[in-house]
Amino acid sequence: MTYTWHPSPEYRERSNVARLMRTFGVATVDELRRRSVADIGTFWNTVITDLGIPFRVPYEQVLDLSGGVQYPDWFVGGRINIADACLTRWARETPDTVALVHESEDGAVVRLTYPELADAVARARSGLRAAGIRRGDAVAVYLPMIAPAVIAMYAAASIGAMVVPLFSGFAPTAIAARLRDADVAAVITADGTTRRGKPVDLLTQLERALPDAPRVRLVVVVDNLGTGRSTSNGPARTMSWDELLAGEPDPDVEDTASSDVLLLGYTSGTTGRPKGAVHTHAGFLVKVAAEVAYGFDIVPGRTFCWITDMGWIMGPLSVFGTHACGGTLLLYEGTPDTPDHGRLWQLAHRHGVAMLGVSPTLIRSLRAAADKPPGEDLSSVRILGSTGEPWDPDSYAWLAEKVFAGRVPVINFSGGTEVGGSFLCPYPAEEIRSCSLGGPALGMDVDVVDDDGHPLRGSVGELVCRQPWPAMTRGVWRDDARYQEAYWSTYPGMWRHGDYALVDTDGSWYVLGRSDDAMNIAGKRVAPAEIESVLAADPAVAESAVVGVPDPAKGEAVWAFWVSRGSGADSDDEVAARLRDAVATQLGKPFTPARVVRVAALPKTRSAKILRRAVRAAVLDADPGDLSGAENPDTVEDIRVQVRGLR
Repeated sequence: MTYTWHPSPEYRERSNVARLMRTFGVATVDELRRRSVADIGTFWNTVITDLGIPFRVPYEQVLDLSGGVQYPDWFVGGRINIADACLTRWARETPDTVALVHESEDGAVVRLTYPELADAVARARSGLRAAGIRRGDAVAVYLPMIAPAVIAMYAAASIGAMVVPLFSGFAPTAIAARLRDADVAAVITADGTTRRGKPVDLLTQLERALPDAPRVRLVVVVDNLGTGRSTSNGPARTMSWDELLAGEPDPDVEDTASSDVLLLGYTSGTTGRPKGAVHTHAGFLVKVAAEVAYGFDIVPGRTFCWITDMGWIMGPLSVFGTHACGGTLLLYEGTPDTPDHGRLWQLAHRHGVAMLGVSPTLIRSLRAAADKPPGEDLSSVRILGSTGEPWDPDSYAWLAEKVFAGRVPVINFSGGTEVGGSFLCPYPAEEIRSCSLGGPALGMDVDVVDDDGHPLRGSVGELVCRQPWPAMTRGVWRDDARYQEAYWSTYPGMWRHGDYALVDTDGSWYVLGRSDDAMNIAGKRVAPAEIESVLAADPAVAESAVVGVPDPAKGEAVWAFWVSRGSGADSDDEVAARLRDAVATQLGKPFTPARVVRVAALPKTRSAKILRRAVRAAVLDADPGDLSGAENPDTVEDIRVQVRGLR
């Protein structure tokens, strides 16, 4: 099943990206892509003008490359603070607009207008300064998707402190590692949250981490579950969230430079050592504003909702990108299929969501539970967002055609924490083929190359970028050698992202998985997503993960793990035989899985990205590396035990 989005006249003429096309005098998105990288300085300067991004002091130069392509200096001489640009502006210009909505699993709703959000930030800013937190300090935000998470990030940024967002599912070891690496001075957390109707304790996790993070001198606790708990574990001062906000608002936003550090976005490495991507006030702001404006078509009055966590880059992107565009941000605290599989659609209907961000795994789960379209009125939804993993054509078509009747584009984009947004992105004013990433994101000079760095079309290669962009990480925090090795050592002068990608003969772009996930089967390179897409078409399969396992004959053999939809009378052996035949028929006999194993669940991140490296480690009975970002790390041991029984 395939599907292609054909933009209506409204999208062709009235979308934000269409306005930018007219500014540059081009007729198509592909022409705009070419213009955006022909002179990146002119392009990003035009974006700032188009979106009205306010600098306190105008920059003297858009881009300085005197330090080399690895160390660009953007918006030289400019002064800007992201709190001013995202809140102060709109509190003045559109004071009646709702800036933030929060809904919890039990249905409780909180709404804040731009002036109300700005006031809460000013009170938190006052509290942080009174507690001795200053410019240059690091403030960790270890919170679920609740209003204080947004307030805390803006408050820290507004005093010139560095924000360190932490995944709300982290265990103590992972928390402590990041607190130590960033020399965190203050942690803002909550007593807990609710997931699938059950309380999840956050404060105890932090208490266990604090003895290994001796530089923390302030802990602020949000009474989110009504427990009244606080912490006294260690020498750090403890106060409640209400105490932090109790003083008079502080009107003074720190005068920060374009290049001052805004946040450290931590990613998990295969070695287990966290890696901090460094993002700045101007660079991150400009990139995420462009993502939300041109890719997701947000303007004042439209609501943006992405089911994510502040600990993943989509959290800060959602906050700062939406507010840079004057939109309304909807936070959902909980799981999007609780208390039933209609919760996501109910959420979109109740709050008039215009941009709804989902993952392919979530959509496969919702489709497996109820293949019929939801009954809610979803007419407010204009854009569907997606990132993190490849689509299979059937699920993509189900969402686009069956649920949304072909009237809404799927903006499936790909980037990462170090990118500060997307490398690849389709736009609503162009045709979008099923599962495609469209093409290069605006201002991103990306390519697919072979092992020698030569461009490839029609075959799988490495995804690279030839020029810098505003939100490119300024390095790996306190580890320049790791930065150089990770991104610049393979192809001189080109950023290597670590993804395998394909540009097909029609010019559509696809990311096929991490290059360290790729398999070499009898000399033939294949990405797991290619095989997983075949498996996903089987009616018995809810989701799957494919890994390469050492094999004396082929170099590597394919092992496939699948989760049942929970319906159908076929035995596991019958399904396995059918899946092997499908892969052999569609991809070729060399790629036929040597093992097809049904499992209860696959290990995933909170953003629903399947951790293939952890699955492979379970097969090999090896160390899976850092699982601190996993939603369900126990599944790795379950798979390990199951595989042992097969040998």
